[in-house]
Amino acid sequence: MQEQFLAQAQQQVNAPDIAYGAIAPVLIVLGFACLSVLVEAFVAKERRWGLQIGVAAAAIVLAGASLAAFISSNDAAGGPTGKTGVTTLAGAVSVDKPALFLWGTLLALGVLALLLIADRTVGGDMQTEVFPLFLFALGGMMVFCAANNLLTMFIALEVLSLPLYLMCGLARKRRLISQEAAVKYFLLGAFASAFFLYGLALLYGYAGSVKLADIATAAVGTDRSDTLLFGGLGLLVVGLLFKGSVGPFHTWTPDVYQGAPTSVTAFMAACTKVAAFGGILRVLTVAFQSTQWEWRGVLWGVAIASMAIGAIFGLTQTDVKRMIAYSSVAHAGFLLVGAIAMNTDGLSSTLFYLLAYGFTTIASFGVISLVRSGSGEATDLSQWAGLAKRSPLLAGVFTFLLLALAGIPLTSGFIGKFVVFSAALRDGMAPLVVIALVFSAVAAFFYLRVVVLMYFSEPAEDGPTVSVPGAFTTVAITLGTFVTLLLGVLPGFVLNWASSGGFLS
Repeated sequence: MQEQFLAQAQQQVNAPDIAYGAIAPVLIVLGFACLSVLVEAFVAKERRWGLQIGVAAAAIVLAGASLAAFISSNDAAGGPTGKTGVTTLAGAVSVDKPALFLWGTLLALGVLALLLIADRTVGGDMQTEVFPLFLFALGGMMVFCAANNLLTMFIALEVLSLPLYLMCGLARKRRLISQEAAVKYFLLGAFASAFFLYGLALLYGYAGSVKLADIATAAVGTDRSDTLLFGGLGLLVVGLLFKGSVGPFHTWTPDVYQGAPTSVTAFMAACTKVAAFGGILRVLTVAFQSTQWEWRGVLWGVAIASMAIGAIFGLTQTDVKRMIAYSSVAHAGFLLVGAIAMNTDGLSSTLFYLLAYGFTTIASFGVISLVRSGSGEATDLSQWAGLAKRSPLLAGVFTFLLLALAGIPLTSGFIGKFVVFSAALRDGMAPLVVIALVFSAVAAFFYLRVVVLMYFSEPAEDGPTVSVPGAFTTVAITLGTFVTLLLGVLPGFVLNWASSGGFLS
């Protein structure tokens, strides 16, 4: 026995093959995040802001270029359709079509979020430490979307979460409420991470592996008790649903959205949801598709609860950022409808919805950051009365974005809901779609309430002012609004890209 052990120990350990071209976007973002830390440590304070913006912008541009290069070469080698891609790092990361779409979405949304953070009129309330944290969070989100085993997914979850906890507490003008938001997010996030890790441990005990494909194989071909399997799945999904602001695991969302700096809230509301649902889609599709009839009913209930909580509690909000937070909870329920439609249309429609929702949300928070009173941002809804008379252009843009969130035709929100509900109908979930339509109508009320307040109420004499947006904020709002309109009128290209292939196991 001892001789056999020594012989095995003496065998050469072969390093895993690494497809550097496939993971280059992640390496670039995380590499520039490390460079940003060095800039923070060694560059004089008065020169840091501009240099940090340049480092973050270069990271996203170079990562986007490497992503485009890999997509071009991948399509040339494997064709435009099918499950083309590569699994690398000893099977820990799967760079497949959905991962590439999610990476592109995260980088595109990261550009808009960076513009808001970099603008002194919006993000200037924070220190330059926000930029390395932003890049580390973005890199963690990209790994999370492509993680092919649960341990890699957990590490990526922590890499994206820890910077977000800190970013929420970086506001200087509203320091107490910002730090309170950060502490709440950290404490609840720690509980969610513990659920995820405990679920990982149970699934490892069941399958003897943390790889999603091995868990899928064990679920089909083993005679072990399913207690570990479904107990592990339940705990794992709690951690994922928490990160996606899915009710009833949403309790952190309103307080954190309200307390965090608005530019950070925009980044978190859009990009974190993309990463979370990217992980949910991969876990459910790759590891648990064969057992869907056991867990699907539970997620039906979660989706209904999320839509109900978001729509009903959104009606009672008097703060615009908290209202958008509950809107996010409702949208998470709509996204979950697409995620549990176990067909190719469900995957592609959910990916499209994530992209459309992200652009609309970032533009909305960009608008919110411009309405200010003497004490800072004017987020109380009563202060928005008569805003159209003070700034017709800003009120018009915000009205269009709210209509997109409500799912009105000629907006990306309408197309997103249409394709998600269509996929669910094709998968036999007509009752769930009817419920989703009802709550969509309920949620539309609190969006229209803001529109009525802006256009049909008289502004107070001491009401808030509309700040002149900086160039970065103007570009972010313009791009977000333009994409919201474009995807509502010409969604074909993005839908085709989203449906170009499935997950690799």
